Amino acid sequence: MEIFNEAILHAAGQWWIYPVLMLFCFIDGFLPILPSETLIVALGALSVGSGEPNMFLVMLAGALGAIAGDNMAYLLGRKVGVERFAWMRRPRIQKALGWARYELDKRGAMLIFTARYIPVGRVAVNWIAGTTAYPRRRFVILDILASVTWVAYSAGIGMLAGRWVHNHPLLGVAIAIVFAIILGFVVDHAITLLHRWRDKKDAERAARTAGTPGSHTHETVVDATTEPAAEKLQHGK
Repeated sequence: MEIFNEAILHAAGQWWIYPVLMLFCFIDGFLPILPSETLIVALGALSVGSGEPNMFLVMLAGALGAIAGDNMAYLLGRKVGVERFAWMRRPRIQKALGWARYELDKRGAMLIFTARYIPVGRVAVNWIAGTTAYPRRRFVILDILASVTWVAYSAGIGMLAGRWVHNHPLLGVAIAIVFAIILGFVVDHAITLLHRWRDKKDAERAARTAGTPGSHTHETVVDATTEPAAEKLQHGK
């Protein structure tokens, strides 16, 4: 176990860990096959005991990679669309893309920000944002804010778990990853519940608007004012 701990600590102190992290976050932004969150969490746990890697550089590399990856998804959505390749037509992918399009039409800013915390969801949302020509400047601003908070959130989880078992780096990494998975599950469901609550409120507001007697009142007023006028015309004749 001690050999593994030393090997992990040695790797965490190498210069190449930062470009590797940036590459992970970049690819994960448009192709969710690399565990970018897991790597940030693990590095956060390792930094507590040894001071390596430098967490400022970790968060900077992670944020830059995430922003670049999200914007790549946006550009691919604009250029490629959502049905060109066979994997895009799979039911699970189409369901995710359909959900993203529906939510993006209703509350784009909120969705782009919160989707960064959902691995597959963020790819679908950013891809659809490009497909539907969501305003690029607004997308970039929202994505920068989302990526910075996402990196800080992931690093914070790792550092918190690392403090519990700072004498055992490997155990700290394992605990941090498990904690991140559980918390990610909770965040995912919390965001889903939030969107459902907003949908319910929107539906109630729409129902109240549809039930407002404004249009009927207008018709009644028109009838009441036009009928006497018609009678006056007849008397005038």
